Order: sequence, then structure tokens, then C-alpha cells
Amino acid sequence: MAIAVYPGRFDPVTNGHIDIALRTAKLFERLVVAVVEMPQGSLFSTAERVDFFTKAMKGYDNVSVTSFSGLTVELARRESASVLVRGIRAVTGFETEFDMALMNKRMAPEIESMYFMSSLEHLFISGSRIREVARLGYDVTNLVPSHVAEALKKKFA
Repeated sequence: MAIAVYPGRFDPVTNGHIDIALRTAKLFERLVVAVVEMPQGSLFSTAERVDFFTKAMKGYDNVSVTSFSGLTVELARRESASVLVRGIRAVTGFETEFDMALMNKRMAPEIESMYFMSSLEHLFISGSRIREVARLGYDVTNLVPSHVAEALKKKFA
């Protein structure tokens, strides 16, 4: 079976991200969730985002979580992955994902891109929307893992 890499910002990890990871983990021998290092512009540090996703994936032995910087295809090669996994929530994200897939294919023709449509119940969830409504005081408990909801409450207290 193949190894897949699921890269993203995950700032913060949402139930939609978890859904994509769990669905992917069922199809691959190993899934590497790859949290991109962002020195500026993130609500949570790289270490916090890795920890959030690691806690959410506890009990799933074929899933590991790591951080990375640089090209995603280079990380995939280091992990011996043959597939990059991305989630798509709406048509508006397709153009960006399409361009990214073409560039990744140009840089690493041996690595395929695979896209998962977001589950209906998570279609409207995005990290930026979660940050926005949590900052404004909305309880996001049902939209993110419980430990992330707690971290958001503390961040915006």
C-alpha cells in the first residue's frame, strides 16, 4: 500500500481536517499529516499546531504528524510518499488546488495529488472562519476537537 502526505496550515485543526485525515488513513498504509511552519501570521505556533493534530489522531497507529518547511513534494519524497492529499470545500478552492497540483506534478512527476471533497457537515468550516468567530466570542466546541476549543478560549480570553 502507498504512503500519503496531507499538508496544510491547520491553524487551528478543525473537525473538517480530522475528517479528511481519517478518511485518508483508511486508504493508505501510512498517512503523514504535515503542518507547514509559518514563522509569522499564525494564531498558533507550529509546535502547538502539531500537538493539536497529534492529540486528535491519538489511537490511529498509521497516522503521524510532523512539521515541515520548504517544498511539499520534497517532504513527500523524504517520507517515501507517492500521494499528496488535499481537501476541497468549495468550487472557489478548486482553481488554487488545480494550479498547485500542476506545479507539484511538474516538480515531482512520480507523486500524485488526490482530493477529498469535504463532508457535508464540515463544508463551511475553515481555519480562518474558526479564528474569526472564536475571536468574536462564538463557542466553536462542535467545530474543532475539544482541546483546540479550549486553546482558542484561552487565546481570546
